[in-house]
Amino acid sequence: MRQARGFTLIELLVVLVIIGTLVSLAVLSTGNGTGSRELRNEAERLAALIGVLADEAVLDGQEYGLLVNAEGYRVLSYDNTSGTWADAPTQKEHRTPASLRLVLELDGEALKLPEPQAAEDQPGLSQATLSDEKKEPLVPQLLILSSGELSPFRLRLEERRADGNAYALASDGYQLPSAEMDSRP
Repeated sequence: MRQARGFTLIELLVVLVIIGTLVSLAVLSTGNGTGSRELRNEAERLAALIGVLADEAVLDGQEYGLLVNAEGYRVLSYDNTSGTWADAPTQKEHRTPASLRLVLELDGEALKLPEPQAAEDQPGLSQATLSDEKKEPLVPQLLILSSGELSPFRLRLEERRADGNAYALASDGYQLPSAEMDSRP
């Protein structure tokens, strides 16, 4: 009669150590994908937003614009009666994660993006009073027109670290942008 032979505990432990070592090496070689995933998600979100705004602009006959700064962007809509730009009622200001920044180019020239304004505390003045005194007209850098056209642009969303990854969105004015990995410094 043949005796059934199984694996010993030592053999199973050796196999588990080998598998654990291989898994840890694989994780270390790929690095932490959280930052890259966050970057890709933000770039795809912005490309999708521009696409939705372009569709809404054509369908509603409404002009939209994006006001971009290094930390985020605002969607503006044009008011034909007053002739001014104002925050779009259906969109909130979006701030990118602190590890990312935006760089905008129009006509091949990189724009110096404005820093976001922090509310200053001044005794005796409410925020409403401050905003009425210092209110500058909003002017978007990117236009999304009801004719279906866009401002030609290149928008780079990049990680702030020196060797960070970047995604670029670009449009020639007629085609909607898509988020693509950018190797350009």
